[in-house]
Amino acid sequence: VTKIKFSIPNVRQASLLVTFKIFDINGREVQTLINEALQPGSYEVTFNGSALNSGVYFYQLITNGFSETRKMLMIK
Repeated sequence: VTKIKFSIPNVRQASLLVTFKIFDINGREVQTLINEALQPGSYEVTFNGSALNSGVYFYQLITNGFSETRKMLMIK
């Protein structure tokens, strides 16, 4: 289990549609952690990978006009 922190900056819109997904090394979606409209602010999402194998995974945050992908290593 790990916690991933992220923030949504203040923008003109009251809320932004946010999608937070986990992918395996082959690009297959493993899990969707968030898929909803969020207000600006700081957030923390919990990822439980106990059902997954050790290896390299990627997490991706997508909002209106912004996308960021980062790598994480799961060791059991």
